[in-house]
Amino acid sequence: MSGERVVVVGNGMAATRFVEELVARSSGLRNHDVVVLGDEPHPSYNRILLSAVLEGTHRVEALTLRNPGWYADHGVDLRLDTRVLEVDRDHREVMLVDGTRIGYDRLVLATGSIPTLPPIRGLVRMDGRLHEKVHAFRSLADCQRLLGSLASGDRAIVVGGGLLGLQVARALSVRGLDTEIVEGAEHVLSSQVGAPAGRVLERDLRRLGTTVYTGARAVRLTDAGLRLDNGYTLETDLVVLTAGGRPSTALARAAGLTVRRGVVVGEHLESPDDERIHAIGDCAEHAGRTTGFVPPAWEQASLLAAYVAGDDVAYTGSRSVARLRATGLEVAVLGDPERAVGDVVEVTIPIVGSHRKLVVRDGVIVAATLVGDLSRIGLITQHYDRRTVLGDAEPGALLMGDRVPSPVVLGDDAEVCACAGVSAGRIRGCRSLVEVRESTRATTGCGGCAPTVRQLLATRDLTTPDISTATA
Repeated sequence: MSGERVVVVGNGMAATRFVEELVARSSGLRNHDVVVLGDEPHPSYNRILLSAVLEGTHRVEALTLRNPGWYADHGVDLRLDTRVLEVDRDHREVMLVDGTRIGYDRLVLATGSIPTLPPIRGLVRMDGRLHEKVHAFRSLADCQRLLGSLASGDRAIVVGGGLLGLQVARALSVRGLDTEIVEGAEHVLSSQVGAPAGRVLERDLRRLGTTVYTGARAVRLTDAGLRLDNGYTLETDLVVLTAGGRPSTALARAAGLTVRRGVVVGEHLESPDDERIHAIGDCAEHAGRTTGFVPPAWEQASLLAAYVAGDDVAYTGSRSVARLRATGLEVAVLGDPERAVGDVVEVTIPIVGSHRKLVVRDGVIVAATLVGDLSRIGLITQHYDRRTVLGDAEPGALLMGDRVPSPVVLGDDAEVCACAGVSAGRIRGCRSLVEVRESTRATTGCGGCAPTVRQLLATRDLTTPDISTATA
């Protein structure tokens, strides 16, 4: 790095991955060449698994990505509970809220996203604080506050039927609360899946005890409950807000950097206004797109670390892989199946809670939706990643195959962990789950690859591992 001082604003999943990769490429960092500024008081943690903590299947400590001791051991200056007030591009400094100024040669913005309050009257009291019944769900502090409120009632409403909303609703239901979802769109997961898949999910949610109100918006919180725009009032003890979020761009905007929805970046994830400032993760916008998912954020972090370390690399965009992590619900989405152009192969069996859809162009899978039955997700993901040219009958066969397909060989180059981009061969090269997590970061993203990782570790000396439980 030639003695460059790299200052990272943010200590989330993208920032942690960037520092990990930079440390690995720089043969150990000394003299505080890297400074990480995190505004939360906690060590970096896996934000995706907060719903698992809410559900009670994970302990808070299990979410930690890197403890402060790891940063100290590698010469990284980690400052927690530290907020950046402004970026001074003329002097290449960031100023903290306490007036401290920190110089940089290169600045990485990994500020993530921030929740936005939906236009519901009564959410905020006159003193500016949220109503005691109302909870956001974006941070560890939000999760802990919500956990502390569960004893105050047995009825909850989740505002928002996206990925996060469904995860939170299932977690509350598992905790024993009567839970309802209010979603303004015509079906749940409207940003990821079409109406047939949405209807299957709503049926599954009802079967699991959660009522879903779609095509309705909450307009006012009163003493009687949450009033909807269709005239109904839903009684509730808790209201959890999961709808609404946007990239955190205030620092970049105030510094005069180009901001649209996110901080605009180019092929080196650099601002077009200042090549010494980069943005990664939820706050970054590349080629007109923001992501909001872990795999693209980690891919950006790895590539930027390689670039800062001197490699000749360029970012051309990331594929989208979304996975719903909620007990009793199984959803995987590859690409953008509702907007992708191609031939559509689709099978819906509502009575068993199954919906499968492939979008195929020139024989190649360009997008997919799987709801309910993920037994073929590993094989479909391999074809999607490798851009395999399929025969005319193969897409249908992939969707209509047996629920538990015959075991097939999972090749060493097959991707097992979409979040971290880890292959089966790398997993087989590890001796334990701890080593997998430390050396590859597999299972530390959405957690969906954990069954396959455990299976590969258990069968790494065999020649025909079973792909039937592989996940994206």
